[in-house]
Parts: sequence; C-alpha cells; structure tokens
Amino acid sequence: MQASDHRPASLIQGGAVFPHGHLTGIDGIEPHEIMFLLDEAEQWIEANRARAKPDKRLAGLTLINAFFENSTRTLLSFEIAGKRLGADVVNMAVAQSSVKKGETLIDTAQTLNAMRADMIVIRHASSGAVRLIADKVDCPVLNAGDGSHEHPTQALLDALTIRRRRGSIAGQRVVICGDILHSRVARSNILALTALAAEVRVVAPATLMPAAIGRMCATPFSDFDAALRGADVVMMLRLQNERMSGAFIPSTREFHLRYGLTPERLALAKPDALVMHPGPMNRGVEIDSSVADSVQSAITEQVEMGVAVRMACLDVLTRRARGMEGWA
Repeated sequence: MQASDHRPASLIQGGAVFPHGHLTGIDGIEPHEIMFLLDEAEQWIEANRARAKPDKRLAGLTLINAFFENSTRTLLSFEIAGKRLGADVVNMAVAQSSVKKGETLIDTAQTLNAMRADMIVIRHASSGAVRLIADKVDCPVLNAGDGSHEHPTQALLDALTIRRRRGSIAGQRVVICGDILHSRVARSNILALTALAAEVRVVAPATLMPAAIGRMCATPFSDFDAALRGADVVMMLRLQNERMSGAFIPSTREFHLRYGLTPERLALAKPDALVMHPGPMNRGVEIDSSVADSVQSAITEQVEMGVAVRMACLDVLTRRARGMEGWA
C-alpha cells in the first residue's frame, strides 16, 4: 500500500472502515483499519476507568470463549469485555470437552456453529487453527492466539499503549527482544507497528531468530546493547518453552546475561523509554523486577488496554449482525 493510498479512518464511512467478518490476524488488515480499532477502543478506556454503567449493546448475544491452551490474561480480558457489553459469555472447558476424546478440529467447529453462537473467541496450539474454524462457522471469530502464528488483539493493545504513552506510533523506535522464533505476539506486533510506520528492531540469539525476519520489515540484531541505543520502546518476550523441542539456549542464566533487561541495559535506551511485556513474565530471566516495576513500565497498563481493545473488537465485528446502519 502506497502512502498516497492511505485514507484516515475518519474519512471512511460505515462498514468500509472495517469490512472484515473475522479478526484472525493483523496480516491483511490495512493501516487505517488498525487505527480505526484503536480509536474505537479509546471510548472504553474512559468508560471502564469511570466505572460507568455497563453498556448493553451486545445484550442477547452469546460469546463463546473456546481456549484450547491455558490462559489467564487473555481469557479473563475477553470475558470481562463481553460482560461489560452485556453479552452472555460462555467459557468452554476444553479439558472436559470432546476434543480430549479425539474430536477433530472441523467437528469441533461444526459443533460450535450448531450452537448458534454470535461470536467465538479461540485460542489454539496449532498455527492456522483459528482460520480453519472461521471458515466453518457463521459468526465472527476472534483469534486469541494460534500456535506461533498470530495474536492480533495483543498487538492492538500494545499499539494502543504506545500511542497513549508516546503520543504516536509513527517514527517510534521499538525494540522487541526474546524468543522471536516462537512468539505469535512478536509476529503480530511487527505487522501492526511497521504498518503504522514505527521502526522495529528484533533481538534474539541466532537459534531464536526466524530465518525470514528480513521480509517482515524488521531489523534483526543479536547484540541487545546495540539494538537498545535510541530506543523509544523496549518490549520483552518470555522464552516459549512449551513450543521448543531441543536446546535453543545454553541456560536461562546465560540468556539473562546477554538478553535480560536490567536497569543498566535500559539506560542505553532513551531516558523516557517505555518498557513493555505481554506477560506472563519470568522475572530474573528476560526482565529484572526493578525494571518491570519501574515508572517506565507500562505492563499493567497493557492489561487495562486489553479489555478496551477487546470490547472494541467485539462491538465492531457484531455490528452487521445487529443491523447497524452503514454496516451492510
């Protein structure tokens, strides 16, 4: 997309602002569509902080949270988002579901579809699983993380946090450090932030750096200190041990020595650099507690932004079903 083709969301009417039926990834979403979702989330931040009377715009709709992987932040965030909008929220207990009895993903999709849910949020260990289910159901599907592929709402809440704390996303130098190879958060953030004209640097040992990283418009570094110079934002990632088979690092101690964010390392970035982490954190491995709990940290703010972003996504994706004018 050329710069001359870009139209701000404020100039686009109705369903053309966000014409997608699902949110399965950042890949394929235009910059103005990302900005539109961020703008939509802003209203919910203030409403949530003011403890405003719950908005019931999704009253009568059913949201199913189908999480095939463990989650705390994302599951709770979607549950709170749905309830604050008045939806009936059902959390699918996968450990007790037929999936554990050998049911195929397609059969699960058909079962969910037969229940006539109005929205389905899915987290799954296999990359592409959410897209497969989205193709089999008749309601909006939101990706809450699929394998090492994408985690779009995490990227949106991170972008919203950066925009609110730094004033803009364009021109920001964002350093993402950690297990880039296995991180769906890293992939979605790279796609979103580069689409919004940020400069993205990714840092990892060679064993945890994707071979095709150069095609994603991010600059790879193996030297964390070098990458940190002039950084506006430092985003740390945990080691995805559950997705690793074999030894990718000599030890967590050595990883911390070379890639852990300490106060000394943070001093190499700009004095007001923002510190971020999608959670859960491994304190003392990828980040020191003194950094995670510092005034530069936006980690708890990220959690707050997550509820607002997910409220916005649930609202936007159900507007056609609710017959809202301009969302044909």
